[in-house]
Amino acid sequence: MTRIFCVHTAMALVGPLTEIFKEHLPEVKLNHIADDSLIQEVIAHNEVTPAVRRRLLASYMAAADAGADVIFNTCSSVGDVADMGNLIAPVPVFRIDRPMAAKAVTMGRRIGVISTLPTTLEPTCRLVEGESVKAGCETEIVRGLADGAFAAGQSGDRATHDRLIAEAAQRIAGEVDVFVLAQGSMAAMEQPLSELTGKPVLSSPVSGVEGLRQFLKLR
Repeated sequence: MTRIFCVHTAMALVGPLTEIFKEHLPEVKLNHIADDSLIQEVIAHNEVTPAVRRRLLASYMAAADAGADVIFNTCSSVGDVADMGNLIAPVPVFRIDRPMAAKAVTMGRRIGVISTLPTTLEPTCRLVEGESVKAGCETEIVRGLADGAFAAGQSGDRATHDRLIAEAAQRIAGEVDVFVLAQGSMAAMEQPLSELTGKPVLSSPVSGVEGLRQFLKLR
């Protein structure tokens, strides 16, 4: 049985991804490694620190030592570290957000990236730009930061979290053809934002697992 290790920098996606895997990829053995101090340090320093990089790479190695066939990186803030891990880990490191980005560049030239953290915004933009180059597409990225939404969500104020994301999307809706939601924890806003803006909206959890399914078939 193929064994997948999800590596998390926060706890928010552990439960939802367990359910998504049960529905979309039930034939794999799923395990989780989660260290929520990682995202806390990224936020505190407004960047991925060398210490976070070392600890995350160590988590990939620990997953491989524990028998992982593929590591599923679930945090877009550390996407660049996941790409590094994919070069040095003994098993593949698959980014949850890569299938979303690959799809987005086929859906329109102007892509709005919505994030609740500045530390996630730029790695996601770089990912979209990279997928655009791969696909041979011309892409214009429009950034939308929902400032304060992450803190609201962490404190349990979901209404404020959702409102700030909606406001960020509305501010740039006229400039974009399609939206991508930079964090998996934003996935519940996919349909509401589409209805609000009249634009397609993509999120990463389900598309990431479906992309992993395709990746496993090609291995």
